[in-house]
Amino acid sequence: MEKELRITKLETQRRNRDRISIYINDKFVLGVHRSIIYKFNIEEGNIVDRGYIEKVIGAQEQKRAKDYAVKLLSYRQRSQREIEDKMEQKGYDGNVINKTLKWLKEYGLINDEDFAKEFVISKSKNYGSKRIRMELSRKGVEEGIIDDILNREVDCEREYDIALECAKKKIKAYRGEKRDAVYRKLGSYLQRRGFSYDIICKVLREVMDF
Repeated sequence: MEKELRITKLETQRRNRDRISIYINDKFVLGVHRSIIYKFNIEEGNIVDRGYIEKVIGAQEQKRAKDYAVKLLSYRQRSQREIEDKMEQKGYDGNVINKTLKWLKEYGLINDEDFAKEFVISKSKNYGSKRIRMELSRKGVEEGIIDDILNREVDCEREYDIALECAKKKIKAYRGEKRDAVYRKLGSYLQRRGFSYDIICKVLREVMDF
């Protein structure tokens, strides 16, 4: 017959007043956030079983995962894939990750369309649509969302103006070099910035007239 499992002490942790140490049969078992105590109505004297303890552990792990995801988002907006990848690197279970992502979506904390829009607005000040598309794709944003945002936020005329401005700044670094070398280097620079072939050719014709 298994020994009775009784919660014998609940103790507020010194380093974190929001965490409570749970003792069962006078032995420390785990520490949980104060909200878990309320959620499971954990009190001294309660008799519990191993299934109950596993549920408490699972709830604490889920709470920890949510807190981690929110912390990531406090630094900057992120795509769903970025959050998922970070949580996998931290070693969270797939089921915990999926529940966390669902919770983030329900509360509007992650939205790939909003993320892509802000990303495009920010990056299009210095980069071409090809570079932006590649980076968004790497971040796991769906192609349909990328197409829609780029079509709405970036037009050829504006992209040309940005490429031209980038070229005018960069060409100063090649002062004194041969024309062919400048043409090649500047073209490669604009290509790395993600501007289209047509835009690069047009810009080079404009700035190489010196």
